[in-house]
Amino acid sequence: MERIARPAARVWSLADDRAGNRRQADALARALAIGTAESKTLAPRAPWRWLAPRRLPGSTQAFGAGFADALAHPPTLAIGCGRQAALATRLLRAHGARSVQVLDPRLAPDLWDLVVVPEHDRVRGPNVLTALGSLNPVDEPWLAEARTAFPAFALLPRPRIALLLGGSSRHFDFDLTRFDALADALEHLLVHTGGSLLATVSRRTPPAIVAHLPPRFGHVPGVAWTGGDAPNPYAGLLAWADRIVCTPDSVNMLSEACATRAPVQVFAPHAVGGRVRYFLERLQALDRVRPLGTLWHEGEAEPLRETARIAAEVRARLRLDAVMDAAR
Repeated sequence: MERIARPAARVWSLADDRAGNRRQADALARALAIGTAESKTLAPRAPWRWLAPRRLPGSTQAFGAGFADALAHPPTLAIGCGRQAALATRLLRAHGARSVQVLDPRLAPDLWDLVVVPEHDRVRGPNVLTALGSLNPVDEPWLAEARTAFPAFALLPRPRIALLLGGSSRHFDFDLTRFDALADALEHLLVHTGGSLLATVSRRTPPAIVAHLPPRFGHVPGVAWTGGDAPNPYAGLLAWADRIVCTPDSVNMLSEACATRAPVQVFAPHAVGGRVRYFLERLQALDRVRPLGTLWHEGEAEPLRETARIAAEVRARLRLDAVMDAAR
């Protein structure tokens, strides 16, 4: 008797156009490594753009006709990150998909199968998983791929110090005065260690700081990426860094720096407030980061790999291995 092939398990990672949300949803889907993963960017219509994840009459049309039609054939697992995606994962769950929502959806967690939040959020419940920091793709295969993509960095003198510059937020003001203080401390360090500097900015870095970065460190071997047509070498910086220096404003950036094996120092950790301050205090208590200007760790540091741990919990809670067996 001919065996009827079962459809392969499908995984959708859903987010709006915010890079941080997209990165977390995709990272969890990748870490789960089940079935066929598809990354989908959501463009919600009014009024759901403002009211998501609340369901209103006609919510199935919140993301357009294509998404509405897809509800008839939902994926095995829907992973969303951010408030807009929380509506999509609610709708997909109502049509048969299992749902995992990353970040506080601002509604009762039991509307999803699982909710994943950073430890510094207050959301708790029987189906809530907490992570120290944010989910990210940084692991050994990711770092190896990044080293292959940026082989020229291997030729730079060691120690290779990666400088990750964020920007201002409601919890931290990053202006030229603070940049100059950071640069002074880093130049003092380079005088004693030698080596090279691999620097990059983010989309939130103030333009005045972006303009000052290349001339400030023009005498130091290395690279300073400030945007433009050249590909962002951020992954290569993390992969080749012997040490990392970063600003204190971004949980995502700090999480990814700490997912490497490089010792991490943070500029002005005392100057940041809010939830980022809590996260930094936890990292300092674990001795995973130290303030810029203090002694470095000796040798490699223990990487913070929360994404793999959360993925293992998701697999166990949702019995995804059994789902995969059934799909074979």
